[in-house]
Amino acid sequence: MNILVTGGTGFIGSVLCEQLLKNRHQVFVLSRTPEKVKPPLQGIDSLDPSYDLQLDVVINLAGEPIADKRWSEEQKNRMRSSRIDTSQKLIYYFRNASRKPKVFISGSAIGYYGVAQCNDPIDELGMGDDSFSSQLCQEWEAVALEAKALGIRTCLLRTGIVLGDGGALKKMLPPFKLGLGGKIGTGSQWMSWIHLNDLIGIILHCMEYDSIEGAINGTAPNPVTNQGFTEGLGEALNRPTFFQIPAPLIKLLMGKMGEELLLAGKKVIPRKAVDTGYGFQFEQLEQALANLIGAEKV
Repeated sequence: MNILVTGGTGFIGSVLCEQLLKNRHQVFVLSRTPEKVKPPLQGIDSLDPSYDLQLDVVINLAGEPIADKRWSEEQKNRMRSSRIDTSQKLIYYFRNASRKPKVFISGSAIGYYGVAQCNDPIDELGMGDDSFSSQLCQEWEAVALEAKALGIRTCLLRTGIVLGDGGALKKMLPPFKLGLGGKIGTGSQWMSWIHLNDLIGIILHCMEYDSIEGAINGTAPNPVTNQGFTEGLGEALNRPTFFQIPAPLIKLLMGKMGEELLLAGKKVIPRKAVDTGYGFQFEQLEQALANLIGAEKV
């Protein structure tokens, strides 16, 4: 199949592209610097409808990282525009392409479900709220769903905390390896995580199964609390986790970003993935950490 990936050079996108090539697909990567995209990937710098790419699948993973900087108004606008603008350009391309893709998989996040504390499991039918992260995901998804009106099967991939060689885990490892790890706030907030291999697996699952459309949660079946994650990571590294980062300090240093991403969390479960037959490689956090950390343990 001919597949276009946006965000194809990022933490998730680069691994996805590698897997798509292994599966013998033709992969195009939308990039501001297409000359840096390495063959056999093909870099393109725009979505000109005159390009006769004959796409079968489009996977949109583009977007300014949400957890890298404090959320100033400028940063919020940057995060919003990087998601909405790319999605709008894709919709314009779909409208004018000589042949529309069969499937559009658009990135989103479990931030869609908001920040109110809740210990009940939340599946794809969960509602959003008026928090920034939820509103951002709602806007992003609303644009993506315009593809459905064009007859394109559309999947909204609501991704949790992705564990892999990079991303959030890379930031956590240095203090934990020094024995300085600990829970954040009370530690009771949920962390709905997923191993990168399983997130890639769910994307491929969405490509293959025509019955899947709408929201699909990219999370593992067994979310844990922040305290549970802290203890699991400490055990995997054979390091103590006595330290605690107080909630007021998080709010002082990180503002709304810290409140919404670190001090809040929902118990999100991948009901649609499970119900449509996806088999997880890593259902338990201990399995995922053992796979990823192994060599890190001393």
